Amino acid sequence: METKGDPLNAPMPPRPGQQPPAPQPLPGVETIIAVGSGKGGVGKTTLAVNLAIALEKMGHKVGLLDADIYGPNVPLMLGVSAQPKVLGDNRIEPLEAHGLKVISVGFLNPGDKPLIWRGPMLHSIIRQFLGSVLWGSLDYLVVDLPPGTGDVALSLIQTVPLTGAIVVSTPSDVSLQDARKAIEMFRQMKVDIVGMVENMSYFVCPHCHQQTDIFSRGGAEKTASQFGVAFLGEVQLDPGIRQAGDAGQPAVLAGENTSHAKSLFEFARRVAARVDEIKSSATESVISIQ
Repeated sequence: METKGDPLNAPMPPRPGQQPPAPQPLPGVETIIAVGSGKGGVGKTTLAVNLAIALEKMGHKVGLLDADIYGPNVPLMLGVSAQPKVLGDNRIEPLEAHGLKVISVGFLNPGDKPLIWRGPMLHSIIRQFLGSVLWGSLDYLVVDLPPGTGDVALSLIQTVPLTGAIVVSTPSDVSLQDARKAIEMFRQMKVDIVGMVENMSYFVCPHCHQQTDIFSRGGAEKTASQFGVAFLGEVQLDPGIRQAGDAGQPAVLAGENTSHAKSLFEFARRVAARVDEIKSSATESVISIQ
């Protein structure tokens, strides 16, 4: 798909030393949540996809932006492979899946061909996905970030005002070490932390029903406490969650009372509650200043 708004032709990011333009709100979008992690392999996209659908099942209008440019897994997890339409004025119509409005570079570059892009091109595609996509009226826009603390996260923060960020980690010390870096990045960029969630927290054997802490357990809750951020809960290491994502039918579609989805809905409800707290705190600050 080529448009005048193609990332190759889009405006370049600010040069070193230049003051970037102030972040601009997205018209009609009330809440923007970034889902990030310090490292890959922690199930960040799985949680972002299930969070977005769970929020939609809770009665909200939700969009999902796949900002993991090098590894866009959202199309597979949602079972969508079409190409978005380009409308007048180079506006892009997002695809719809499971009640969500969705955009991903995986729709534009399907298959196994890699995108070998430098930072300026990453910045441009993020700006295009935010400013050129017809998101319409949304209660939540969930943004699935790539691992780490690099260009995409910085571009997102510089382009739109984030309501807050979620940091995903497993309980292992290696994962937690990188999650701490993600927390510090968001803090340095003045982004509120919605909270921290522990994925792959424990495994329950389907035969003997014995619980095993494969990657340890409780590390994310301890880290959240140490950093003074909310703990958003534990999501178990469940083959059913993985199988559902691989099939393009995320686990939460089965309903809140199913064993595979229960902890995911609990996570989503904690996120919604924290977002309300963040917004209330911001409102109180404005009132006190006035």
